[in-house]
Amino acid sequence: MPNNGQHNPVVHAPTVVIRHRREKGHKCSILPLRGRADFVFHVHPVRQPLDLTDYVRLGVRGTLLSDDDANRGLLVLDASWHRVQVLERAHGDVPVRSLPPWRTAYPRVSKIRQDPPTGLATIEAVFAAMVILGRDPTGILDDYVWRDRFLALNRDYLA
Repeated sequence: MPNNGQHNPVVHAPTVVIRHRREKGHKCSILPLRGRADFVFHVHPVRQPLDLTDYVRLGVRGTLLSDDDANRGLLVLDASWHRVQVLERAHGDVPVRSLPPWRTAYPRVSKIRQDPPTGLATIEAVFAAMVILGRDPTGILDDYVWRDRFLALNRDYLA
């Protein structure tokens, strides 16, 4: 059956995104992915129980995400760096996987807090994870303002 340019059907568990309720929608890089069949969005605190069996959670203190995780679901916590600890505590039972040092294109301007030097915007982290897991990243960065810069900064990972 021809694809007709449409997104491929999901062949793995959907990526679950949990956003902190106080995150500003206009600053959120991941929201344009709402409505895709391969993404499920929730707001923290999540009211219904989630089955995250066989999922891994993107984070900064875990073993590196690898193609060994390709058959696992992906949990993404979307919050500013100073709020993400609340979400991590709520989902601490999901094994953590880190990303190699991809470079962010997201301009950081906080005068109050310092972000981790290897910290990525959520959409950047999701894209990197899709590449590492061998999943089709088509469309992930379509609405990301800094897409071209991000891809240029990380071209070595895309070769």
